[in-house]
Amino acid sequence: MNRNLMVRIVIFAAVVAAVSCLVAVASYMGADDVPSARKSFTVLSESSAPNAESLLNQTPLPEPISDPRIVIQKRARRLILFSEDKEVREFPIGLGSCPYGPKRREGDGRTPEGTYYVCTKNPNSKYYLSLGLSYPSDRDAARALRNHLINKSQYNAIVGAESSGACPPWNTPLGGAIFIHGRGSSRDWTLGCVSMDDAAIKVLYNAIPVGTPVEIVP
Repeated sequence: MNRNLMVRIVIFAAVVAAVSCLVAVASYMGADDVPSARKSFTVLSESSAPNAESLLNQTPLPEPISDPRIVIQKRARRLILFSEDKEVREFPIGLGSCPYGPKRREGDGRTPEGTYYVCTKNPNSKYYLSLGLSYPSDRDAARALRNHLINKSQYNAIVGAESSGACPPWNTPLGGAIFIHGRGSSRDWTLGCVSMDDAAIKVLYNAIPVGTPVEIVP
């Protein structure tokens, strides 16, 4: 394959990915809202930012907290931390570069949607601190198997990891290595991870253990 043909293929793939992202935004928000998507996020971020200084977030928090649970609301760009079903913290977040719609495959720039758990904690992350999520889940794997995106062996490995509470394989066509991490929440800049301000991820990191349930909703 000559160099010019390879360049054309790479450009074509990038265009396809960009169009796919725009289609996802249009189907999620309505075509007329697409040009204002970034503006809407900016307003949401600005309105959410004061929550980090709210009375709720100033209340002392034990480390670790009792019976923790995380809910991530993608459209609201918000992460909520619960303890025994009581909301104890709320933080603004950033998402993947193509934030609308669930993650389907490696490289699509989307943040997953579904039920996961924290499968690892990394105190030495290049993004300050990070919490690894159990994407892909068994449901993600079942859908991918039906669509011939992964094989039966890969499916079994993902299901086996979830049944044991471990991190699933992150090297399949579904992608992986989805983290909640630091380095800023003001824009959608990750490859699919959930980003937070450094002060916020520090609170979250210290408050929860591996195994904490994480629900990501549209």
